[in-house]
Amino acid sequence: MPDHDSIYKQEASQYHELIASQPSLLDVIERIKPVEGLDIVDMGAGTGRLTAELAPSAKSIVALDAAEAMLHVTADRLREAGLTNWTTQVADHRRLPLADRSADLIVSGWSICYLTNADAERWDDNLDEIIAEMKRVLRPGGTIILFETLGTGHETPSAPDFLQPYYAKLVDTYGFSHRWIRTDYTFADLRQAERLTRFFFGDELADRVVERQLVRLPECAGVWWLQL
Repeated sequence: MPDHDSIYKQEASQYHELIASQPSLLDVIERIKPVEGLDIVDMGAGTGRLTAELAPSAKSIVALDAAEAMLHVTADRLREAGLTNWTTQVADHRRLPLADRSADLIVSGWSICYLTNADAERWDDNLDEIIAEMKRVLRPGGTIILFETLGTGHETPSAPDFLQPYYAKLVDTYGFSHRWIRTDYTFADLRQAERLTRFFFGDELADRVVERQLVRLPECAGVWWLQL
């Protein structure tokens, strides 16, 4: 399996090429919380997948990520869009560099899991700290929306075993609502499909892409949300 930490630090452009092949998530977010005029935080913003979609409607948006290289891509995208209502900052999910009650909406896509999967040291303590930080930063009535994987290469949800305790705790301990959606990758051609799948997901899935001639790679994602 590729080293995602190295990818995030050294291969931001190719990573963005991968996620750019997925559908917009703005409508999914808007159905939970209309974003017009909100102060928004994107935790684990990466190359701006969610930030770039939310920024045009937001009052302000802060993009946070542990990988500075990713945030450079995000900043470039926002500048090119002519937006000025944003900032970026390197940050740890457990220690947000933000003031109390400074945001209306916090989103995070495919990021918190790196600290809260069952293979991570103190994963459950990490989750407690992350949720506490989110609640500190949100104003009363604020909303948290999380996206996490339910299986790449799957037509229906198939959560990895090492993520199931994290997902269960979101619902059972913290009271998150949840649903699942499809976030398929639609590539330009088979060559791109193989290259990007091998780059991020590894040889086993990439070999399946080639064998089955998959220009569209299915993926399921979970959406968890909580209003304070």
